[in-house]
Amino acid sequence: MPVKVDADLCIGCGACTGVCPTASLSLNDEGKSECNEDTCVTCGACIGACPVGAISE
Repeated sequence: MPVKVDADLCIGCGACTGVCPTASLSLNDEGKSECNEDTCVTCGACIGACPVGAISE
């Protein structure tokens, strides 16, 4: 099951995109992080990298 990004909490800093080993996270047109469900391996790297707790399992 891929991670979930709370768009209301996301500040668009991109910290999660830099630590994702499968490049499953990217910033969308609104500057918010989004997860590619097809490639996410739920490793949790992005959860720990998010400074505002916007990402969860």
